[in-house]
Amino acid sequence: MTNKTPISICWLRRDLRLEDNTALNNAFKHTNPVLCLFIFDKQILDKLADKDDARINFIFQTIERLKYELKAAGSDLLVKYDTPESAFIQILKEYNVASVYANEDYEPYARDRDEKINQLLVTNEITFELSTDHCIFKPGTVVKPDGKPYTIFTPFKNKWLSTFSERQHQTENRPPTSNFFQISEDLKLPKLDEMGFTVSSRKFPIVDYMGILQAYSRDRDYPGIEGTSRLGIHLRFGTVSIRKILKDARKYSEVFQSELIWREFYFNIVWHFPHVAKNSFKPAYDHVNWLNNERDFSRWCQGNTGFPMVDAGMRQLNETGFMHNRLRMITASFLCKDLLIDWRWGEAYFARKLLDFELASNNGGWQWAAGSGCDAAPYFRIFNPTEQLKKFDPDLSFTRKWVPEFQELNYTPMVDHKFARDRCLMVYKQALTSL
Repeated sequence: MTNKTPISICWLRRDLRLEDNTALNNAFKHTNPVLCLFIFDKQILDKLADKDDARINFIFQTIERLKYELKAAGSDLLVKYDTPESAFIQILKEYNVASVYANEDYEPYARDRDEKINQLLVTNEITFELSTDHCIFKPGTVVKPDGKPYTIFTPFKNKWLSTFSERQHQTENRPPTSNFFQISEDLKLPKLDEMGFTVSSRKFPIVDYMGILQAYSRDRDYPGIEGTSRLGIHLRFGTVSIRKILKDARKYSEVFQSELIWREFYFNIVWHFPHVAKNSFKPAYDHVNWLNNERDFSRWCQGNTGFPMVDAGMRQLNETGFMHNRLRMITASFLCKDLLIDWRWGEAYFARKLLDFELASNNGGWQWAAGSGCDAAPYFRIFNPTEQLKKFDPDLSFTRKWVPEFQELNYTPMVDHKFARDRCLMVYKQALTSL
């Protein structure tokens, strides 16, 4: 039976928090009580290959925490396991929905999903208001004077910095008189096994980055040091406000602030050039004659290439769901340049394994490594994994942890790097000069 009280719904997606949540705060500005909603999207979950996917566990744990917080406010979190359209059709039967608030999501699937939901709501005379929350500037905002998008990072960064105003982008807490929809009974939470998933033993990083930021520029390139923020998964699912993180970065680390701007740069690339989700930013690179040897790819995935720095990174990824930023570049370069395997294979593997997987950043990083992206550097930038090891793990502390057998006689490189480099340059040159 339909609840007759007119309500507003705040649809949580990649903003799993109640504090400094733009959509939620906008919902509170109107008179209707607010019911928070989360949908475990079957169209996404049903495609996941790993049924112990730690990201689903992270979301589930976060949802449990949000339900606890909302119950303390006399409300609850409405959770559905369904396709978004089917979920909303059912919700409109159960509640008298006057308006729906959500924060924008800029990935191609999400944009298409929101357009369909908007059409459904408009048909039912319900307003659908989207807000900018997952990044500081909505993609398409920071552009050249002629309105065209930036495709080089440094000019984008300069324009971003000149446009930014702390006054306009300060954090905003919930009003003390938050008007949540009051609910006396418990709203059902689908169980993991009901959605086809099992409990993961993976540990999730805690949000405690303040000390790291102060030494970030010095320590961030060394995987043997806890010098990176580990904020990726929290940014991905919005458990911490980007405005709060940026405020701290501006205070303690200009370099980390640049990393946050890189994130927004890649959002803009996917927004303006959606073809990059499946194809090279520079179309000429789609003509590279990849070898795509499946045995070589399997050795790379397992961390058995015979190159300690590459293997350490892959083993860290497989066991923890995290890979150090420097190692992401090294392992990606090795796959594309040394093994001549299509960057899309590596991108898909990272998408499956990384806790902090974000389409725009993952795609941008892989195309950067392959030379096919919007980076200005030429294709002959090829990392030497042996030299990278000497420079960034000089005491071998990280390598010994993940590849203890690296000094044994039977631990040998699967390919000669000099040979592989020369082969890569020849293949790339052939592809680019044959057009």
